[in-house]
Amino acid sequence: MIVRHHLLAGVALGGLALISAPASAKKPVHHKKPAAASSANAQLLEEIKALKEQVEDLSGRIAVQEATSRESVASINSAQTAAVTASTQAAAAQTAAADAKVAAATAQTTATKAVPAEVKSQLASYSKGKWWDSTSVSGRMYFNFSTLDTKSNGAKATGAGSLNGVGLNIKRMYLGIDHTFSPIFSANLTMDASNVVGQTSNTNFTSTGSPAGSNLPALVGKGFYIKKAYLQAKLNPAFIIRIGAADMPWVPYDEGLYGYRHIENTLIDRTNFGTSADWGIHVLGDLAGGLLSYQVSVIDGGGYRNVKVTKSVDVEGRISTQYKGFYAGVGGYSGKRGNDTQDAVLPNGGDLRTATRFDAMAGYKNAMFNIGAEYFWAKNWNNVASNVEDKADGFSVYGNVNFYKTWSLFGRYDHLRPSKEIGNATPELKDDYFNVGLQWEPVKIVDLALVYKRDKVKNGTFGTQNGTIGGANAAGLITGGEGTYDEFGLFGQLRF
Repeated sequence: MIVRHHLLAGVALGGLALISAPASAKKPVHHKKPAAASSANAQLLEEIKALKEQVEDLSGRIAVQEATSRESVASINSAQTAAVTASTQAAAAQTAAADAKVAAATAQTTATKAVPAEVKSQLASYSKGKWWDSTSVSGRMYFNFSTLDTKSNGAKATGAGSLNGVGLNIKRMYLGIDHTFSPIFSANLTMDASNVVGQTSNTNFTSTGSPAGSNLPALVGKGFYIKKAYLQAKLNPAFIIRIGAADMPWVPYDEGLYGYRHIENTLIDRTNFGTSADWGIHVLGDLAGGLLSYQVSVIDGGGYRNVKVTKSVDVEGRISTQYKGFYAGVGGYSGKRGNDTQDAVLPNGGDLRTATRFDAMAGYKNAMFNIGAEYFWAKNWNNVASNVEDKADGFSVYGNVNFYKTWSLFGRYDHLRPSKEIGNATPELKDDYFNVGLQWEPVKIVDLALVYKRDKVKNGTFGTQNGTIGGANAAGLITGGEGTYDEFGLFGQLRF
């Protein structure tokens, strides 16, 4: 419209110019030339008429252009509206598809809500391959080459079980096989090769009796036997179930913190007030991201080398914590220790006693050093099938310093009162043990240590993992019986 107005204005101005130009140049009328004036006026009228026609033609063209422009704008607006409508419809379709997926996921979650999130995550990432891809083999060997000196009441110990001299000994050789069936189920079989005669020991045993060899039923063997054999279901890091012969709650936990099992068994294992594995059902797990851990084992109580069928079961448990290097744990045991068999009775009648034990430990460990302490208290541990009650307690303190890369100094001291109440006329039996050594780790799978050990038993004899130590009290006396065990040599472990 603006263009049109401008063009019309220009044409009008041009017409006025043409009309006014002759008027301004008009000369005095000479009546003698009327023909010339008429001719000029006619020409002017013709020019105005032509100009009017041009203006009308131009106005028509402008009207056509404006109509065309309006149609184009309408067409563009219609196309844009159609595009927006299509986009809205596509977005609505995507929203509907997303809602369908959410509904499907919700339905699946509802259907499997009993399965922990950790298990579902493992199942999603699990890719089944060949059986050997899910199977691993591991091993561990404890060995020593050392000199031994045992004394009883001040003299060299003699007779069965006496240890004096030099020898090479492999105290333990474990071979383990682990297989993973799925992210939930797995199994372990651990075999143990050791010198086993009645119980694990370094003692030299002989077959005596009448007739000769009549004590052979006590001979378990020197060879290969099962230490652990269990099926595991890991439903959640906080809820793991093991069925079979598996680690007990206390001794393996203690060994992991102590760190020098290849030098010596931990306190209750060394003194036979506990064992490292047994047959039963074991429930364990970590809580609060590993801040807390627990284990409860319901077992037959006979130990991993003695599967028992009993009228009752034993229970051992532990709860522990660790935080920024600090660690602590408490545990306990209660049961008949596998003695509650069909025909078991006390020598003078009555019911079997219940063996109980309380455990506690605490310490601090980092890359430079480790220091810790352990305490236990037990009642009727060795008197389940006895008419006499008894109690025992003891403690252990240990530590090590990693002073230069692969070198460390370590030491430990145990004090034990293994029998506190049997016989009022007998002095209290005591056991004092210590070790000290220097260890070198030439490669990650080997530890070698130069070690000195000493164990002293007062007021009688006491059986340990290093044999029976002590001496009988002299006739008519209630004091004096004692014995010592000294060992010095090279100790080590190989693990793979």
